Amino acid sequence: MEQHEKKKRDYLLPVSIFVAALLISGSLIYNAGKKSTTPDTTNSELAQNVGNPLANFSKVKDDDHIMGKSGAPITFVLYSDTECPFCKNFHFTMQRVMAEYGDKVAWVYRHAPIDQLHTKARTEAEATECAADLGGNGKFWEYLNRLMEITPSNDGLDGSKLSEIATYVGLDAKKFNECLASEKYKGKVQTQLDESVAAGMQGTPYSIIVLNGTPKYTIPGAVPFDEEEKGQPYMKMIMGELLKEI
Repeated sequence: MEQHEKKKRDYLLPVSIFVAALLISGSLIYNAGKKSTTPDTTNSELAQNVGNPLANFSKVKDDDHIMGKSGAPITFVLYSDTECPFCKNFHFTMQRVMAEYGDKVAWVYRHAPIDQLHTKARTEAEATECAADLGGNGKFWEYLNRLMEITPSNDGLDGSKLSEIATYVGLDAKKFNECLASEKYKGKVQTQLDESVAAGMQGTPYSIIVLNGTPKYTIPGAVPFDEEEKGQPYMKMIMGELLKEI
C-alpha cells in the first residue's frame, strides 16, 4: 500500500544479507511495501518473490523503448506507473544511473499503470506511446521525462497537460491528440501490464535486471541512488555488485 513518508526509508535487510541475496538468491530485496504502488497486496506480501517469476520474463523486443546501447551488459527493465510517486523518484534515480554508467547500462521502460490507485496513468502511458509514434524513441524519452518532471503524482496531473507536453517536446499537437483519442496503444499498454504481473510485479516501480542477456535479479521498489541510511542497499552499491558480474 502507498504510504506518504517522503524521506524516511526503511529497508528489509542489512548490507551483508543484501549481498548474499544478490549473489545467491537472485533478488535485490528492498522494502517495496513503503516504496511502491500496489493495488491488492499487503506490505509483507509485496516484499516476497514467490517461485521463479523470472521464468516468465518477456525478453526485450523491437517495440520496447530503450535508453542506452541495446545489448549492454547490464539492462534494467523497469515497469512503471507515471502517477506513482515512488516511480517518479526512481525515474530520477535511473537518469543518474544512465549518466554515470551509460556505457555499461541500458534502460528499458515498460508500462504498468495501477488503475485501482491511479486512474490517469493508463492514458498517460498511451500518451508516451503516441509521442514515440510521432517522433520515434527519442521523443518517447523526452515526453516521458517531461511528464515525470511536472506531474504532482497520485492523479495530480491535469489531462490538458498531455497535449502541452507534446508541444513542449516539439510534436504536432493536433496529430498527438488524434493519436491519443484513437486509443491505438491501449493494447500495448495492457500487454506490458500483463507481462509485468506474470514476471512477479506486485507493485510499482518493479525492475528486472538482465545481465549479459539473462534475467537474474529483481528490485521491487524505488531504491535511492546514493543515500545511505542504516547501512542499507542503494543504487550505487547495487551497481558496484553488478559490475563485478559482467
